[in-house]
Amino acid sequence: MRVAITIPTYHQHCYHCHRIYTSFFSAAAAASRRRRNTTMASTSKSGEFTTIQEKVTFDKEIKKSKFIAIAGPISDEKSAMSFLSQVRDPRATHNCWAYKVGEQYRSNDDGEPSGTAGKPIQSAIDSSGIDRVMVVVIRYFGGIKLGTGGLVRAYGGVASECLRNAPRCLVKTKVPMGVEVPFDLLGVLYHQLQSFQVEGIKQDYDTGKDGTTMVTFKVDFDQAEKLEEAVKANCSRELKFFKR
Repeated sequence: MRVAITIPTYHQHCYHCHRIYTSFFSAAAAASRRRRNTTMASTSKSGEFTTIQEKVTFDKEIKKSKFIAIAGPISDEKSAMSFLSQVRDPRATHNCWAYKVGEQYRSNDDGEPSGTAGKPIQSAIDSSGIDRVMVVVIRYFGGIKLGTGGLVRAYGGVASECLRNAPRCLVKTKVPMGVEVPFDLLGVLYHQLQSFQVEGIKQDYDTGKDGTTMVTFKVDFDQAEKLEEAVKANCSRELKFFKR
């Protein structure tokens, strides 16, 4: 069953109203690509994506070798490496993996012949339509060599089954917004913000003109325009919104 959740995303915005926008809209630095086998993949720009809700495991024995696939949700390269360190087994023959975060993905064969482990795992992720996910496939060698084709089918197959069994969720990104509002309209504004279930509400009395305050918050990407329209419709004066 798929459920919808939201996570924040951060953007850089032009300067306005002094320092509050400098910090509120600054973007995080791009993730480092230090390790080998890094490749790029396209992703949807719609502001939402599908990922898995929790860590899931699938195991299978193939010609006396035991394969254990472990998938988990991640947010960036750092969390991917943290997940890998948690689930990998140093006693295993191989700990092969791949992950996808938006437009970035990486894979690693961990000693298997090049292209026979990490890439098939990555293909399984791509085929699943899941984003922000990592799959680690642990192999305990059973004494029978599988050959190039056999390895590709084994690693890709267990990764696919693992993702197929994983509970999914639709994630909507949140975009930052701000509005200069007179003190006497704060009640109207906050009523609308609560109606749209915004997050991260902050109020700065030092920013804005006399008799006004700056209120910043984050709202679902597909609700930003509707919120702005609702606030303006319920206020007796024109309010200036800031968003990206």
